[in-house]
Amino acid sequence: MFKRLFACLLLIVSTSVAQADKPLIPAPPQLAATAYLLIDAHTGQVLVEHDADKQIPPASLTKMMTSYIVSEELEKGAIKEQDMVNISEKAWRKGGSKMFVKVGDKVPVIDLLRGVIVQSGNDASIALAEYVSGSEEVFAEVMNQQAQLLGMQDTHFVNATGWPAEGHVTTARDLGKLARALIQDHPDHYALYSEKYFRFNGINQPNRNRLLWRDPAVDGIKTGHTEEAGFCLVASAVKRGMRLISVIVGTDSDEKRAAETQKLLAYGFRYYQTHKVYGSNDVLQTERVWGGKADAVGVAVKNDVFVTIPRGGEESIKADLIIDGELKAPLAKGQQVGKVVVTLDGQTVADVPAVVAEDVEEAGFFKRLWDSIKRFVMGFFE
Repeated sequence: MFKRLFACLLLIVSTSVAQADKPLIPAPPQLAATAYLLIDAHTGQVLVEHDADKQIPPASLTKMMTSYIVSEELEKGAIKEQDMVNISEKAWRKGGSKMFVKVGDKVPVIDLLRGVIVQSGNDASIALAEYVSGSEEVFAEVMNQQAQLLGMQDTHFVNATGWPAEGHVTTARDLGKLARALIQDHPDHYALYSEKYFRFNGINQPNRNRLLWRDPAVDGIKTGHTEEAGFCLVASAVKRGMRLISVIVGTDSDEKRAAETQKLLAYGFRYYQTHKVYGSNDVLQTERVWGGKADAVGVAVKNDVFVTIPRGGEESIKADLIIDGELKAPLAKGQQVGKVVVTLDGQTVADVPAVVAEDVEEAGFFKRLWDSIKRFVMGFFE
């Protein structure tokens, strides 16, 4: 009786200690916005969301896709930064925010890209769209194709500027995917989003992202505003090795979108962290190889493995290497032979391929024969 009572007490104490050690995370802030989203840029893990799949007009957040496509074209070599772009009357006449180019001007691609990103120029956006695709309408088709490639399933673009138009919609979740792609796919051009000013034709315009002045951790990304969309801001910031992306749409003022974004970022950085479980090509263990010149090979992860966890929750992480049966030569470096499953408190947070760390050539006839005999004999004992 005494032993059973003692065991019960011990279990209660152990459970209480475990619960006490578990990081405490309060509910996220409730923001004065139509929709919002907070994600870890490394892992894509959603930390906070509210109506993230509600379709909304993206306003000038549209220009994130415009700049993404231009960066894609530059990377492919289809266009060059110093290519001179002729400014059409359509681009010049467009209202709203402007870079203040003139009809017939010839402007370098890189200057127009800054005009899109820093000055949010509608004229610059149309000029680049026409240069890349021949017309803004065709460019919009390219935007929609790219959106599908990025998994932006609830987005449809009609123009390159974000000018209000029927059927021109996106969601906070899709904008988060686009922001993540901007950062990861084109880091050199992403740096333009942190520029506070851009001067063109003697006119010096500030970036409309107030957080570039208020928070040194913030290095982008884009503001937007129309009467229907409200004041919007997609922002990104880095602290202690963690990059967060926030999406705020539908606030009622320029100041409010900045303040609500600060609340969201502060919450993420305070209560979460990005944890690197394994580095690329880290050898996790060695595995027996049958029929190879080498008898064993290292098994690794091909890319860095990051997970998003509550701050201070490293001890709750568990990683399991699962090999898909026996390894038989030949094996090529990088060939998948299994997977690594990372769990946090029993919940899967990462599931990545496990690969061989080096080539293993097939052995000669006698070595393969000897391995076959050994496998046959070992089968009896198993």
